[in-house]
Amino acid sequence: MTEVRPRARRYSVVANASDPRRPYPSPFSYLSTLYHYKYRILLLAALIIVVFFTFWEPHVELTLYSRHWIKSEIESLSPLKGCFNEAKLQNSTYNVTFAMGPKRTDVQAGMPMRFGLDCYDFAGTIQPDPNYYPFQQESLYHTYWRVDLASFGERQEWMLKSFFATQNLRHSKLILWSNGDLSQNPIIKTWLKNYPDSFELRITDIPKLARGTALQDSPLLKTHDDKAWVDGDLLRLLLLWNYGGAWVDMDTLLTRDLSPLLEHEFVTQWDCYDKKYSPFNGALMNFFKNSPYLCEFFHLMASGPPPRGGSTDWGSTLYLKLWRRLVANGIPPFKILPFCFSEGRSCRLDNRLPDPFKPDHETWANGLTLRGENSPLDKTLKKIFAIHLHNQWEKSFPEDGWVDRYLLRRFDSGLLS
Repeated sequence: MTEVRPRARRYSVVANASDPRRPYPSPFSYLSTLYHYKYRILLLAALIIVVFFTFWEPHVELTLYSRHWIKSEIESLSPLKGCFNEAKLQNSTYNVTFAMGPKRTDVQAGMPMRFGLDCYDFAGTIQPDPNYYPFQQESLYHTYWRVDLASFGERQEWMLKSFFATQNLRHSKLILWSNGDLSQNPIIKTWLKNYPDSFELRITDIPKLARGTALQDSPLLKTHDDKAWVDGDLLRLLLLWNYGGAWVDMDTLLTRDLSPLLEHEFVTQWDCYDKKYSPFNGALMNFFKNSPYLCEFFHLMASGPPPRGGSTDWGSTLYLKLWRRLVANGIPPFKILPFCFSEGRSCRLDNRLPDPFKPDHETWANGLTLRGENSPLDKTLKKIFAIHLHNQWEKSFPEDGWVDRYLLRRFDSGLLS
């Protein structure tokens, strides 16, 4: 009988430096082995992916910035116009003593507040004083609706309801600005009738508003885009320059009285991630009439490149540019409200507010309940000042969702009482 010997495995010999008598297998033999087990490897990879997405929800945001843009628009520090010069301030209606003097509240925590609900709890420390109001005259609140983008309907009306239900109407007036006539809109007519002393309509006149600023007669005043971002950013600064007061984006629901904040001039932190090149947001801001901060904003706008359409060049980027120039020149900058004061949707899963446009989950923020009177979510909403919804006009609030229960119904109830 012929002896059958096992077939020897062939190797491509590669010299082993430590022991030349023991050759290494060729790298191609490993590839052959991997190919042989390819289905097992694919099955294992699929199992890992399924398990990963079962327990984690990844959030990845990738933004590309031109190095030239970073150098010219962010890192470069051009000179200030001189709006804070003492002689100029003396000839202005700006109340330097009040603006720069001591305050009753502190709106900056001095740290990012990334743990749990720290930011929301900090917001709760800022409470109104029933015996004190920061201004002798009424506080003005400004908002804007572009009639050529969409009609003013029920979703927009909720911003009006939130204002009338939460603000001290003895000291507050809301001015709804537009680029067209809204006086015949049936929704708006109702609120004008119900609150004649606290609600007013006005039509914008950009060239008139820009008189006396660095943008007077500038072709930049005609800048606009299809999202109303650039022209909206321009308008809010011009309105606050002329009238002073708080600006509130129309896609915002106010949750409590803003008066404790109004002794400060401020913009808002964009989110809890501390984005390097866009840390600020102007959806909720407050500046006094003829503020030197606004004067310097106009100087930067007039002397810089035109804004890109659909960008935040005259918003977040502009605020950052001025903030850096102010501190570089030894001038105290405007305040920055922590993200959760109005941007509670813009953070991590463990501490952001639930999605206002989706049905409620069982819990939020690592297991906290969001149902019932005085639930953790209810208490949190009573601490913050607003919820910025970032447009999403085509979406509606789910019936019996948290926005419906804790905000919309209470707005209606408060207005009826």
